[in-house]
Amino acid sequence: MFKALSNESRLQILQWLKEPENHFIPHEGVDMRKIGVCVSQVTDKLNMTQSTASQYLSILQRAGLIHTERIGKYTYYKRDEENIRKIAAFFNGEL
Repeated sequence: MFKALSNESRLQILQWLKEPENHFIPHEGVDMRKIGVCVSQVTDKLNMTQSTASQYLSILQRAGLIHTERIGKYTYYKRDEENIRKIAAFFNGEL
């Protein structure tokens, strides 16, 4: 988790995913609040290669900060609010 949070771009992705409607253009009519955003939306926003954006999203997923949903040929990414709350509560209680 610390590695996932140690990169400015990954932190930025988490911030954008908190309110996706304020940062991304909807993809194929998908409700970004419910389903999430696809890697191409993140790639465009970060202005980097799709492989780098995919790697960043994968790191965030392995850390339990986001989860994915596959719809057709697209994978959508959304914050895992429950895990983020648990992590925040841990830090508030332990530090």
